[in-house]
Amino acid sequence: MRRRGGGCARSVDRSRESRRPLAHYERACARQGCRLVNTLTQGLTWVDLQFHGRPQVIAAALVHGRGGVAIIDPGPTTCLQTLELGLQASGIRWPDVRQILLTHIHLDHAGATGTILREHPHISVLVHERGARHMADPSRLIESATRIYGDRMEHFWGEFAPVPTSNLVPLRGGERIEVGGRTFDVAYTPGHAAHHVSFFDASSGIAFVGDTAGVCINGGYVLPPTPAPDIDVELWTASVDRILAWAPATLMLTHFGPVTTVRPHLAALLENLKTTSGVALSLLKEAGTDEERSRAFAEKLRHVLRSHMTESQVTTYVVAAAYEHLFSGLARYWRKKGAVA
Repeated sequence: MRRRGGGCARSVDRSRESRRPLAHYERACARQGCRLVNTLTQGLTWVDLQFHGRPQVIAAALVHGRGGVAIIDPGPTTCLQTLELGLQASGIRWPDVRQILLTHIHLDHAGATGTILREHPHISVLVHERGARHMADPSRLIESATRIYGDRMEHFWGEFAPVPTSNLVPLRGGERIEVGGRTFDVAYTPGHAAHHVSFFDASSGIAFVGDTAGVCINGGYVLPPTPAPDIDVELWTASVDRILAWAPATLMLTHFGPVTTVRPHLAALLENLKTTSGVALSLLKEAGTDEERSRAFAEKLRHVLRSHMTESQVTTYVVAAAYEHLFSGLARYWRKKGAVA
């Protein structure tokens, strides 16, 4: 009997230990004025992943109902512990999770997927067909990102593990899928990335749009994230029209959170995309190296953002979309169009 009693005591201690990180995180969130798990509507929630301790940078969405659980854009591996705490706070266990839906495969959206699948191989991963092959073999994606982040790559993003081909469900856009007890329409929404898709739940009116609707933190400037290599202004504009055709009541942004002023928000996105692409073109027509142009672009962008927001907001935007990286995608876009040499 003593051995049984001792075993129970150890079990209780382990349970207490498992709750400590969750309680610590929730207290930290409260101090920063944010919440761990946030409700969109019944069965649709999102988790502030607290990227490197900063709130309001990366959000992961949860779909949960009688059909199980799906995660939309689980974020990078460096945020995986926070995602797990969000699941724990929602009463969700990994065996409940049946699908991961990826808007696109950039590290801040999809980086943790392979690591999750290694531990939980029952999960299916829905991703655009152009991104599926890079989830199965992320070597080119990692190589490209390493050119940008160098020796900070591991610190920022952590592991990007491959996903077994048998777990991948390729999407093209136009599908209707059943996840988490809900029906989602899938749209192909390139412009930010050539493999970008968005998901729409007509029953709630919520569209999960990844980066197609830009970065907007606390109602601030609507920033188009424009890293290389896939930026295409015309395709991006068509993707916004595709989202508007759904007539969504809410846009769920990965960076950051729900937006209910849908038409004004998307109008601002396109206007700002026109502005930033114009700034990039002007710089390309001036003498200098791309490194010099990138620094000049970042400084001009900081000036624009400071005219719209507080310095604290501007600092958070830097984390969500490093300004120096945004020139490269627009430069590549203009050169592909033949606008500059």
